[in-house]
Amino acid sequence: MFVRRKANKTGTISIQVIDKSKGYYRVIKSFGAGSTEAEVVRLEEKARQYIRELTGTNRSLFEDEDEVKLENFLSTISNAQIQVIGPELIFGTLYDRVGYGRIDNELFRHLVITRLFNPGSKLKTIDYLLRYQGVAHDISKIYRFLDNLCLRKDQKKGENTGEEKNGIKKQVEEISYSHTLRVLGGRIDVVFYDMTTLYFESSDEDDLRKTGFSKDGKHQCPQIFLGLLVGHGGNPIGYELFEGNIFEGDTFIPVLQHMEQRFNLGKPVVIADAGLLSKKNTLSLEANGYQYILGARPKNESGTIKQKILAFDLKNGDVRVIKKTGKTRLVLSRTDKRAAKDAHNRKRGLDRLTKRLNSGKLTKSNINNKGYNKYLKMEGKVTISIDLEKFHADAAWDGIKAYLTNTSLPAKKVIANYRNLWFIERAFRMNKTDLRIRPIFHRLYNRIEAHICICFTAYSIMLELERLLKAKKSGISLKRAQEITHNMYQVIYQLPKSKDTKTQILKMDREQQELYDIIFT
Repeated sequence: MFVRRKANKTGTISIQVIDKSKGYYRVIKSFGAGSTEAEVVRLEEKARQYIRELTGTNRSLFEDEDEVKLENFLSTISNAQIQVIGPELIFGTLYDRVGYGRIDNELFRHLVITRLFNPGSKLKTIDYLLRYQGVAHDISKIYRFLDNLCLRKDQKKGENTGEEKNGIKKQVEEISYSHTLRVLGGRIDVVFYDMTTLYFESSDEDDLRKTGFSKDGKHQCPQIFLGLLVGHGGNPIGYELFEGNIFEGDTFIPVLQHMEQRFNLGKPVVIADAGLLSKKNTLSLEANGYQYILGARPKNESGTIKQKILAFDLKNGDVRVIKKTGKTRLVLSRTDKRAAKDAHNRKRGLDRLTKRLNSGKLTKSNINNKGYNKYLKMEGKVTISIDLEKFHADAAWDGIKAYLTNTSLPAKKVIANYRNLWFIERAFRMNKTDLRIRPIFHRLYNRIEAHICICFTAYSIMLELERLLKAKKSGISLKRAQEITHNMYQVIYQLPKSKDTKTQILKMDREQQELYDIIFT
């Protein structure tokens, strides 16, 4: 005997028990018809139970009933009831824990979590929400939301030209700063500032998007400058956007003053690289009561100071100090590792210059102090050659690093503090690689700043996750933790009697359980 499915003209399926013991098919019993797969499966199980009772093979009815119940339950589960829960479970929890849960906007939450889970276009956000959250959004709704996320500001006049409708950007900045303050023990003594360029896959320029010197090597693409201020460990304080052709040194003081007024930041020691060093900036920092440690260019110093530097004849690990005007000091150090790098870069620059010279592409217009063009010289009226004496003379500067400061910190502490500037370099790298902040495909200012705001929020959450992983001394890397969330599932089901809807997280593997415990214990 066996169970047979019989299709009916009405579209239903009848379940029958069939016997063929006498050489032909004979219907022993019919169990009705089902219109859904779940109904058909239940009727089939009744038919199988009938066969077991008729043939005396029902040895353990209790165990079979449990199995029947399990099979019946599993047969009702569809793909739509199994959802990826990892992003919401891990990133959503951290989103709330940092404080962003106070932002009363579910769409912003989804945009941030999607940026962490599957960074890409806003169309990917729609796909994520539909597939994993069961929420349908039209792309136009996403763009309307981005239009209202941040204030529209006139870049030239600095005046508001729109009304703040939801204040999300302002809330994000306040929550991020408060969290950074908590992580750093309630006090921010040192801040790090730097800028990077973000390019657009477009040839059009406007008041904000301008072509300029690109740190991404995309000189042909319009870009914007992103100025970022962080505390120790890369914990974010705030950011500002600037037009793509601005001199980055001109952004330094305005950002500091804005953050000081906004958050009552006080006067922490300010650390920035040599790209922001100028007499105008140092005078302004001192006039506003700031202490600073700035990367310096020793070869740009006066002839007298350059002679003093070379007279030190610095060896590996040596540190020296030259007093300048007022409280300003020039701290000098040298390492063999940096010397090897400098020598390698000079040789590579010389090789490229030689190749261009041999190709005949260099003219007297190329003789300037930009990069390795400084090694060019003009002989007679028309001959361009390479000044090898100047090239070899530059070897004396290999490995020497200089820092300009007005602090009273010991020289070695000045160097140690400056070396922490990698926090902000890493922040840019995380945003550009892990969160794919660029290239930017938006055109309107509000949408551009909204995109940056979403990435800024996601970066704060990534940093909090990394902090927890390190605190627990976990072997799970930040990148691996992101990957793990892709395969954490939950099932949504309905109780047969009460009809209540329940959810159950599926059993996790070792790595998933470790990540879960790190977040929730």
